[in-house]
Amino acid sequence: MKYFDRPNYSVIVVGAGRGIGRAAADLLASQGVAVGCLDSDGATAQAAAEEIKAGGGRASAGRLDVTEDRAIGPALDAMAKSLGRIDGLINCAGITGNTNIKAHDVDPADFDRVLGINLRGAFMLSKHVLPHMVAQKYGRLLHIASIAGKEGNAGMTAYSASKAGLIGLVKSMAKDYVDRGITINALAPAVIRTPMVDAMPQASQDYMTAKIPMGRCGELEEAAQMIAWIVSPACSFTTGFTFDLSGGRATY
Repeated sequence: MKYFDRPNYSVIVVGAGRGIGRAAADLLASQGVAVGCLDSDGATAQAAAEEIKAGGGRASAGRLDVTEDRAIGPALDAMAKSLGRIDGLINCAGITGNTNIKAHDVDPADFDRVLGINLRGAFMLSKHVLPHMVAQKYGRLLHIASIAGKEGNAGMTAYSASKAGLIGLVKSMAKDYVDRGITINALAPAVIRTPMVDAMPQASQDYMTAKIPMGRCGELEEAAQMIAWIVSPACSFTTGFTFDLSGGRATY
């Protein structure tokens, strides 16, 4: 299904080097979207862009660490110049931090690191991309949250808190731009088979998968298809919402 009916549609994917971000970038490119590939690992962002271009698509690449405040504005401005405009931004940047530990054993430094990337990084990306969207009176901003932000996962205090905060951030920001042609939403996946998930302790993986009624992980293609629709012109009457991608786990 083709979601994009506007010429020269451009979307930036932060975290395009791997996992959900890479899958989203590839699918968007296959739909004729120009993709800006950003990642804290510049080599993987470049590889994603080169693969898209080799397949006949349009892409640009760059390195961006969302904890580097001063780098965010220039990186997005450079992408706007390269792509011509920024119609959408998908923020897939995130880490789990240390997991499978009780809350009283959480290292405050790890807690701050997780919130710095997952929540503050999302805020800073929004802060710098929204002026582009306001100027053109159109935009699609999507942050990847987690079912953990709704329900909380045992042994994942920092991660769950950061994703709950991200959902709140989206709800608030969306109301600020609801009359500007800009939608701001979140996606809350359960376990999607990604390198980040594979790196988790098996106990954490088993805990999360056991809570999914479908009894399996989500696939990257399933996430990419939903993401593509959310950042397309077709998703025009939903904002401030957290879409579920949970195999039946979500109950609200």
